[in-house]
Amino acid sequence: MTGNVTLLGGGFGRKSKPDYIVEAALLSRIMGGKPVKLTWTREDDIVNDYFHTVSAEHLEAGLDADGKVSAWLHRTTAPSIGSTFGPDPLHLRAGELAQGITDLPFAIPNIRIENPEARAHTRIGWFRSVYNIPHAFAIQSFVAELAHAAGRDHRDYLLELLGPPRRIESTALGDTANYGEDPGQHPVDIGRWRHVVETVTREAGWGRKLPPGRGHGLAAHRSFVSYTAVVCEVEVDANGALSIPRVDIAVDCGPQVNPERVRSQMEGAVIMGLGLTLHGEIHFEDGRAQQTNFHQFQVLRINETPREIRVHMIAPDDFAQPLGGVGEPGLPPVAPALVNAVFAASGQRIRALPLRGQIKAAG
Repeated sequence: MTGNVTLLGGGFGRKSKPDYIVEAALLSRIMGGKPVKLTWTREDDIVNDYFHTVSAEHLEAGLDADGKVSAWLHRTTAPSIGSTFGPDPLHLRAGELAQGITDLPFAIPNIRIENPEARAHTRIGWFRSVYNIPHAFAIQSFVAELAHAAGRDHRDYLLELLGPPRRIESTALGDTANYGEDPGQHPVDIGRWRHVVETVTREAGWGRKLPPGRGHGLAAHRSFVSYTAVVCEVEVDANGALSIPRVDIAVDCGPQVNPERVRSQMEGAVIMGLGLTLHGEIHFEDGRAQQTNFHQFQVLRINETPREIRVHMIAPDDFAQPLGGVGEPGLPPVAPALVNAVFAASGQRIRALPLRGQIKAAG
């Protein structure tokens, strides 16, 4: 049997899930081996998809007399993608935990990571940036809360948590996966991490006085051995309506072979991240997904899109440094940057997504 598969656009996560190929083969057999053309409707595709995992994150921290973090607890629970391919593993695999959890490099003397059991109740597949999304959302939102509790500027507090510039092999952090890359060639580089934070806050005008109802939110993350940081500027009006005038994103992926491709990936990550934060949700009833098309599963629309998306690309002068990823690293900081900006603009803390309908009117 010969099968010809056309994958356009969002075919990334489905490439390893051959259910439609099996269906075509079965139909061809019923037809006596004749060629068949199989096309799923969008409703078929959404309802029978392999979904991004659901996740619950619990964080606690202890602050000393100076407001510095002296102890950190992160309890993360989510079904593993491994459940799709074999007996439910109950816990996240090492490579899944290494997407923001076990590779956390914060300069904190006491860190505890817990991963309770979580069974899968539907088919789970890969999604752009995978488990980095819930992990970055939890960690970077929590850092903003800690900065507020300590009465500190969020940017300065994040840089203090990162500590001084240094290079740490991922294995020293308990991360043996490192996205499949050599930890000696791709260490966790705190200097590069700090640089994207400093760059994006400078370019976004962090600290400038904004009109009432406007706020800046910051988040940064390392994934796929690249470093990104995002500043969202939002406006929340008296009725609780949200608009996003501008988003700045800084990226350090090492040498850039095609800078325009890097830029377009970051712009696309911002749009996708905002859409997921505001609207992205699939829910189930009696084991069946209830969203079937874009009238129920809403993506970001043009009226919600920022008027400005500014990409700040950081690259070395030569190719002595190994290349990092660009397709996925732009996504994780978007959601926490947005909810942190909502807090700065309105004083309302968002801890669960999607954000839609959670912002209350002033007064």
